Amino acid sequence: MTSQFKDRLANAAFSPPNCDGSFEPDFAAYLNELGATRSTVVLAFAPKAAGTFLRSACVAAVHGAFVRTVHAQGGRDASFYLPTFLLYYAGGFPSRPLVTHVHMQALPANRHFMDSLGLKPVIMIRAIPDMLASYGDMLDGDPYSPDNWLNFRLPPHYAELSPEARADFLIDMAGPWYTSYFATWMEYAADAPDRVLVLEYDHFVADPVATLETLLAHSGMPKSREVCQVALDAVWENRGEYRFNKGVSGRGHDRFTKQQIARLERQLDFYPNLVGLKSKLIPPSAL
Repeated sequence: MTSQFKDRLANAAFSPPNCDGSFEPDFAAYLNELGATRSTVVLAFAPKAAGTFLRSACVAAVHGAFVRTVHAQGGRDASFYLPTFLLYYAGGFPSRPLVTHVHMQALPANRHFMDSLGLKPVIMIRAIPDMLASYGDMLDGDPYSPDNWLNFRLPPHYAELSPEARADFLIDMAGPWYTSYFATWMEYAADAPDRVLVLEYDHFVADPVATLETLLAHSGMPKSREVCQVALDAVWENRGEYRFNKGVSGRGHDRFTKQQIARLERQLDFYPNLVGLKSKLIPPSAL
């Protein structure tokens, strides 16, 4: 690596974005140039949408390296850390294809970052009550470490709450994050349909191989159905390590009351762009 190249890389690492997260035109062009040199897999799934499982399958299929691309996982909602991407694109580290998985909303600063580097994120649509039920199961088993994941504070006495109170907390505190997540991502997908791939959980459960094929092709690393099948088989054997819980649709119906689901439904009503998606985010059977 030449001295001039090192200087340019260092200058890029310490170049702050504008207040809205956008970059100055010359710097944005440089980032776009870098982003075109290597492919990446960017899973921007909400928690409990099979993201950990699928990212592991992606790593196996492309012989990639899983990289945490945020400044700190304990920083709650993910925001990409530019030096990590600069090392990957300009410094060749890691040498294998980068695979990342972030619980991130498509807020303006994140969109500017992805646009500048030409990242092609993937999201998964799953019924919110089902994800909240699965998230609740995880909190019941470990009410401490998941506190780092999303932008709300888990009460220190969460484990001592009654099942009804814990369900209220999930609907009233975690529910708004999920609602905002889908509102931001569906807006981004509508504005940039070639950039954002929207998958559906029920399709993934019915045909995980086809889902993985589609995901990798979108990410610029297409693999055959046979390769995808081998990768999924390898990960499935150790699915417990990848937080693949029950994977059952309709779980939210048993976890939450109709009154609680109605509160979640009202949250969706604030976002007109979710009207057409409402039956998937809150299936009629849950109401």
